[in-house]
Amino acid sequence: QVQVEESGGGLVQAGESLQLSCTVSGLTFDDTTMGWFRQAPGKEREGVACVDSSGTMAYYRDSVKGRFTISRDNGKDTLYLQMNALEPDDTGIYICVAQLSRCPRINSNGYFDGYWGRGTQVEVSS
Repeated sequence: QVQVEESGGGLVQAGESLQLSCTVSGLTFDDTTMGWFRQAPGKEREGVACVDSSGTMAYYRDSVKGRFTISRDNGKDTLYLQMNALEPDDTGIYICVAQLSRCPRINSNGYFDGYWGRGTQVEVSS
């Protein structure tokens, strides 16, 4: 059984930073494309960032480019999302996805397949 678990969310002020972590069990982590999505109240879920199995290729939503960095430690089966210069519009539940399909299309709408975590709350106050 695949388990995906996020941690690291919290309440911060605009301009501050947070790092999210995601641990995965039940699959071969270093063979798996990983990603982060988020869902804000009253809005559709949207892709934030994703990275290929080796950590070589990463893709980002336009609105977070230059502020967020996705990375992974395959030795620890852990995915990270470093979020800098946070803005109130970044508020939402951040969800980790394992075996994410269509990673290069993370900036688009549509269906993304994978194993989804339950999410961790990020709140950015102005």
